Amino acid sequence: EHEDTNLLLQPLFEGQNYGAAAEDGTQCPSVAVSRNNPAKRDCLLVAVLCFGNLINFIDWFIVPGILLDIQKYFRLSDGKTGLLQTVFTLCYMLAAPIFGYLGDRYNRKIILGAGIFFWSGVTLGSSFITESHYRIFVLSRGLVGIGSASYSTIAPTIIADLFEEGKRTTVLSIFYIFIPVGSGCGYMLAAGMAKSTGDWHWAFRVTPCMGGLALLLLILLVPHKIQRKTAAHRALSISGMIGRADEKPDVHRTTKTTWCQDVGSLVKNCSFVCSSLGLTAMAFVTGALGMWMPLFLYRAQVVQGLVPPCLQDSCNSSNSLIFGGITIGTGILGIIAGAEAARRLRKINNKADPLICATSMFISALCLYIALMVAQTNILSTFIFIAFGELFLSVNWAVVTDILLYVVTPRRQSTAIALQILVSHLLGDAGSPYLIGAISNAIQARNIPSLQWSFRSMQYSFVTCAFVGAFGGGFFLLTSFYVEEDRKEAQR
Repeated sequence: EHEDTNLLLQPLFEGQNYGAAAEDGTQCPSVAVSRNNPAKRDCLLVAVLCFGNLINFIDWFIVPGILLDIQKYFRLSDGKTGLLQTVFTLCYMLAAPIFGYLGDRYNRKIILGAGIFFWSGVTLGSSFITESHYRIFVLSRGLVGIGSASYSTIAPTIIADLFEEGKRTTVLSIFYIFIPVGSGCGYMLAAGMAKSTGDWHWAFRVTPCMGGLALLLLILLVPHKIQRKTAAHRALSISGMIGRADEKPDVHRTTKTTWCQDVGSLVKNCSFVCSSLGLTAMAFVTGALGMWMPLFLYRAQVVQGLVPPCLQDSCNSSNSLIFGGITIGTGILGIIAGAEAARRLRKINNKADPLICATSMFISALCLYIALMVAQTNILSTFIFIAFGELFLSVNWAVVTDILLYVVTPRRQSTAIALQILVSHLLGDAGSPYLIGAISNAIQARNIPSLQWSFRSMQYSFVTCAFVGAFGGGFFLLTSFYVEEDRKEAQR
C-alpha cells in the first residue's frame, strides 16, 4: 500500500511548497519527460535527485562533525562556534522562498545546476580559509546555506511532476529518507576525513567532488524541460489524496481570499498554531543536538578520563562517527515507527496524531535529560539515552505534517506550510545552536576556567533543550483538545 508510506513525508513540505510547479497548468513548449515515458528513465532521474539530496545534507552537517577541530583552529568561544550553524540556517530559511519564486517561473534544471555548482564551489573554497579569517568562514557557511536552499525547494517539484499521486508520494518518501541518511553521513565523512588525513580541511574537499558528479549526471539525465502539473500537488495529503474543493463535485468553489485574510484565519486555527509551536520546539532541540552533541560527548569523556584533552592538530573524532550512525538509524526507524503508530491508532482514536506527538516529545525530553545527567559518570548510558531521545523525536516529523493537512482547508495549505516552516526555523533550529553556545559562555565566564566547567557549562546549557522539548509536548497536548473541531471546520 502506498498510502501508509506517505507518513514519511514530514520534511517534504519544507522544500516542495516553496518550489512548486507553475499554477497555470500549461505545458512547456517542448517536453522531454512525461508520464508516458519508460519507468526506467524516471527512476534514473529520481536516483540523480536523491544523490543530490544526499550531498546537500552531508554538506549541512560537515561542520558539526569536526566542530572541535574548527573551534580549536579559529580559537572560538562556544557562542561564536554556534554562530556557524545559525548563519547557515538563517540564510537557508531566507533564500528558500526566493528560489521557490524562481522555480515557479524559470527553468528548474538551470536553477538546480547553478545551486549545486555554487554551494560545491563555496564549500571547496572554505577549506582554504586561514585561522585569521573566521568571518569569511562564517560568510562561506551562509553562502552554502543559500545554495542548499536552491536544491531543497526545486528538486521535490521535479519529482512531483514525474509521477501520479500514488506513486509520487512513495517516491518523495524515498527522496526525503536521504535527509537523516545525509545528516549522519555528514558527521561520519567529516570525522573520517579528519582522522585519516590529520587535517580537518579535507572534510570540505570531498563533497565538492561528489557535487561535480551530481552536476554532470544532472546535465546528462535530467531533461531541460519537464511538464509542469497544476498546483494540485501542493495540497498533497499524507493519505495519498489531493484535497481541493474545486475538484469535488459536491463542494462549491470558494471565493478567493487575500494573503492577509488567510494568515488571519490560520492564527485563529488553534490546532495549527499549537502544532506549529510544537514543531518549533522539535526544530529547536534538533538544531542544538545536531550542532553540539559530539562536542558535549567529547567533553564528558575528557572529564571521565577516557580520552585526553585535544592538544594535537586533529582531535578525537569517534563521537561524530557514532553520533552519525545514531542519526541515520534513529531517523529512518523513527519515521517508519511514527507512520505505523499513526495508521493503527487513528482507527481507535480521532485525536491519535497530536497524542502521539505529545507522548513522543515528553519521552524524548526525559531521555535527553537523563543522558545529560549520567554523562559525567557513564558514557555508554549517555549514548543509549541519546539514541532513544533522537528516536522518539524522529517519530513526530511525519505525523505533525499530517495534522496541518487535515486541520487547514486545502486552499490555505500552501500559506500554512510556508508560515510553519518560517516560524519553526526562525524560532527553532536557526537560533538554538547559538543560544546553547552563548549560555555555555556565560556559565564559563562566572567560574574558574577548567575542563570540569567546560563540560558542566555545556551540560547546563543543554538542559534548556530538555525543557523546550517538554514545552513542545505540552503544545501537542493542547492540539488534541482542538483537533477534532478544526478538522471538521476544514472539511466544511
